[in-house]
Amino acid sequence: MALIVEDGTVVTGAESYITVTAADTYFSNRGDATWAALTATKKEEALRKATDYMTQAYRPRWKGYRKDGTQLLDWPRSFVYLEPFVHGIVGTYPFLVSDVIVPTEVKNACAELAVKASAAALAPDLERAVASETIGPISTTYDAASIEHTRYRAIDLMLRPYLTGSSSSASLVRT
Repeated sequence: MALIVEDGTVVTGAESYITVTAADTYFSNRGDATWAALTATKKEEALRKATDYMTQAYRPRWKGYRKDGTQLLDWPRSFVYLEPFVHGIVGTYPFLVSDVIVPTEVKNACAELAVKASAAALAPDLERAVASETIGPISTTYDAASIEHTRYRAIDLMLRPYLTGSSSSASLVRT
């Protein structure tokens, strides 16, 4: 089945933010041969998985609102403002992202996640890291501070302008 790509017009049945051809160009321009080694079918499957992951992981964090209540994917979106873009005499003004596009950063993030999805599950079942283990009589201690899921920091940074809040930083307030 041919990949149905969202182009910003709320495409019925859309299942990816980027075309295979655009992903091919993205990786070719970066000298990444991993993507090029995949068949067209595997590329389409990986792009679907990447888009599914983006919906699951980022849906509650995207700025703005889905353009249409019936659309399957999270983009295009309305009322997405990027922080100070124009610096004027009176002050700074945010930039309003068009609601008839899928931003380049979203497409590129989808491509990056697709190459990862071609090699492994993007959201595998979670297990805690073992801090210590004794063999007889059996004893296991789990690391309370272990990461409970895989984070894709490069993707988070790529999408940062389009997300509310930040999952990569925290601040401490002394009272």
